[in-house]
Amino acid sequence: MKKLKITPGEAVGIVAAQSLGEPGTQMTMRTFHYAGVAEHVPTGLPRIIEIVDKKSVPKKPLVVLRLKPEYNNRETAEKVAQKIEYVTLEEIAHVGLNLAKRKIVVRIRDDAKQFFAHLDIPEQLKKLAEQKEKTKRSKKSKKKTGIVENVIFDEEKGFIIYYAEDVPYKTIYKEYEKLKSHKISGIKGISMAVVTEEDGEFVIKAKGDNLKDVAKKVKEVDITRSYTNNIMVIWELFGIEAARNAILKELKETYDLQGLDVDTRHFGLLADAMTYHGKVMGVGRTGLAGNKPSVLAKAAYEETIRHLATAAAKGEYDNLTGVTENIIAGKILNLGTGKVILKYVPPKKSKE
Repeated sequence: MKKLKITPGEAVGIVAAQSLGEPGTQMTMRTFHYAGVAEHVPTGLPRIIEIVDKKSVPKKPLVVLRLKPEYNNRETAEKVAQKIEYVTLEEIAHVGLNLAKRKIVVRIRDDAKQFFAHLDIPEQLKKLAEQKEKTKRSKKSKKKTGIVENVIFDEEKGFIIYYAEDVPYKTIYKEYEKLKSHKISGIKGISMAVVTEEDGEFVIKAKGDNLKDVAKKVKEVDITRSYTNNIMVIWELFGIEAARNAILKELKETYDLQGLDVDTRHFGLLADAMTYHGKVMGVGRTGLAGNKPSVLAKAAYEETIRHLATAAAKGEYDNLTGVTENIIAGKILNLGTGKVILKYVPPKKSKE
């Protein structure tokens, strides 16, 4: 027994909950001292809540992209970073709306060529102007083939779109909003890409979580070694075991950043519980707590009356196999000393 790290019947769930919960109260106070770091890395109790509640999109999504060995050089890494960073029309040009004259004016920004030197901005605007030209009203036919009356293109300045007289102002405004967010280059959801060097390897770190499109469109990226802090994306791309490892990693890194020393096995137990059913489940009423087989355990967490009324209407029964339901019923728990049942067997009387 001396070699055992944990004894049979130990309440590991309660120990893990206490070991994670108590430092979490310290985390609330400590988070405010990490103002600089928090701008780039999700920290503190809000991040823990995101993980255990299975949020589909983190508040600060991040991707870490590693390149295939043959592309591992700074020049290629920087080209890939430029290639994936999402750029909209509004970032390279001033998009103005004049409803009185029924037109939208697109002018190239003065600083655009400096910041977006890797893009052929005039060519990009030319393609966009040609797309709008295709929707131009046909003069030969009485039928309306589009809402645009005319497009004037200038390679140096930009272009102007004139809309037909019968086009409602509301439609023109919608076109204006759509035009501002029109994609010029990159992958949607990826921004602020930077290149860093780690142990002789060039790594691209960016804001966003669209790892799926990166895998499809960027051949230089080794997707098997890339990562995002969005656990749901990890699950979709790599499977439930990868999601389990991601939960463990994210929890541990968040606690470590706060200087809180918690045994990895406590994180592992929570990660196992969240992925045990073959899918990622949160800990709330729509996840682990709400899917317990015990009626009393579900009722003890939230919505007590609803759970009890539903169970009564369906004629459900409780086997009292878990901790919560046995406490409610006043029974001995199947844990610790309650796991051992002693029976007295009187000695046999001698025939003599």
